[in-house]
Amino acid sequence: MFNRLFAILCLCIPLEALAQGKTTDFVLDNGMQVVVIEDHRAPVVVHMVWYKVGSADEPSGKSGIAHFLEHLMFKKTKNLQAGELADTVAANGGSHNAFTSLDYTGYYQRVAADRLELMMQMESDRMTGLQLSPDDIVVERNVVIEERNQRTESAPGALFNEHLNAALFLNHPYGVPIVGWMHELETLNYDDAMAFYKRHYAPNNAILVVAGDVTPDAVKTLAERYYGVLPANHAITPRARRQEPPHRAARRVIFHDERVAQPFFTRSYLAPERNSGDQRAAAALVYLAQILGGSSATSVLGRTLQYDTKQAIYTSAQYRPMALDPSTFSLVAVPASDVSLQQIQDALEATIANFMADGIDIELFERIKSQFRASEIYAMDNVSGIAQRYGAALTQGLTVADVQAWPQILQEITPKEVMTLAEQLFDEKASVTGWLLGPKEQAR
Repeated sequence: MFNRLFAILCLCIPLEALAQGKTTDFVLDNGMQVVVIEDHRAPVVVHMVWYKVGSADEPSGKSGIAHFLEHLMFKKTKNLQAGELADTVAANGGSHNAFTSLDYTGYYQRVAADRLELMMQMESDRMTGLQLSPDDIVVERNVVIEERNQRTESAPGALFNEHLNAALFLNHPYGVPIVGWMHELETLNYDDAMAFYKRHYAPNNAILVVAGDVTPDAVKTLAERYYGVLPANHAITPRARRQEPPHRAARRVIFHDERVAQPFFTRSYLAPERNSGDQRAAAALVYLAQILGGSSATSVLGRTLQYDTKQAIYTSAQYRPMALDPSTFSLVAVPASDVSLQQIQDALEATIANFMADGIDIELFERIKSQFRASEIYAMDNVSGIAQRYGAALTQGLTVADVQAWPQILQEITPKEVMTLAEQLFDEKASVTGWLLGPKEQAR
C-alpha cells in the first residue's frame, strides 16, 4: 500500500526533480570522478567502478582483450591472492560481478553498508596492482574461448548477429564482437593483457559510483583514502575511434545453419545515440521502438502482422540509446509456418510504409508516455539499477545532468519529433537486411 501511495504522490512531482534525488558528484585530485546516490531505506550499499574502455577501444588484431582482462582482474594483486576478492565478498554476505561492453568495463559489489571501506580497499588495489603470471593467461584464455564456444559458436542466432553487426558497421569497431573473434582470442598473451591494463586502468580513466545507505562526506573520505592516493596516468587521452563513412548501398546477410529450427527476418539501421546536452533524437527513437514493436497486442508491427494478418508469430523493434558513437535500430519478424522470409519482409516493409503515411496513433503515444513515466518512478526502488544508469552514462560521454534530465525529456517528446526521426532513419540504402534460415531452406 505504501509503495502504491508513494507512486501516486510521485506522479505530481516533476520527473527531473525525482531523478536528481540525493545525488552528489565530485572529482578527486587525480581525476577520478565519484558519484554518490543516497538511499537510506536499507543498510546496504552498491559499490561500482567503471572504466572508460570497452571492446571498441581495443587495438586492431586484439579483439576480446577488454573482456579477457576483465577475467584476469580477479587474479593476484599487490595485496590480494587470486580469488580473494570474490571470496571476501561472499564471506561478508555480499554479491559481486563484472561486465564488459562496447564502451566500458565495470566491476561491482553489493554488501552491507559497513563493508564499503573493505570494498574500496580491495577494488583500489587491483586498479593499479594487478600481478599476472603466464599460467593465469593460459587458464583464463581457455575460459574465454570456452565462453565463446558456449554462447556464440553453439548458437546460430549469435553467429548471425555477429555477421549482421560486421556488415552494418563498415569501419567502426562496433562491428567487432565484444567476446572477440576466435582466431584473435587464441593468440592473446601476457604482453597484450598487461599493455591494455597499463594503458587504460587508472583513476583518471575511471568512475566510482556508490549508491545506498551512505553519505557524500563519508564516501569522499574513503575515496580519497583508497583511490585518491593512486597516481593519474597522464598518457590517457580522449578516446578516438575510426568512424563510419556514408552508407550508400543496402547490404544483405543470408545465414544458413543446420541447427536453425525457426527462420526469421531482421533489418538494422545506424541510429543516433544519446549525446550530452542533445538527447531528444534518442528519446524520439525510444518512442519509435515502442510504437512499432513494443507490446505485441498494441504495437504497429504486432497488431498488423501478428493479429490482423497472422503472418508473423513474433515481431519487435529494438533501439539502444546508450552508446558513445552511433547506435542501431532494428526491426525483427518471425514468420508463421506457411509464410516465407520474402513474404514477411514484404509485409513488414508495407506495414512501415503505411505507418509513415498514416502517422502515430495519439492514444497509443500517450499510453506509452504514461508507461515511461511510471517506469521511471518505480525505477527509484532499484538502487543497483540507478547506480548502473549513472555509470553507463558517464562512461559513454554523458553527464550527471544529462542522466537527471532524461526522464523529463521523455515526457516532452512529441509525435512530430518521432515521425521526423523515423523519416531520417528508414533509409534502405543505409541498412542491412538479414535472413536466418535452416540448411535446406532457399533464400527466396
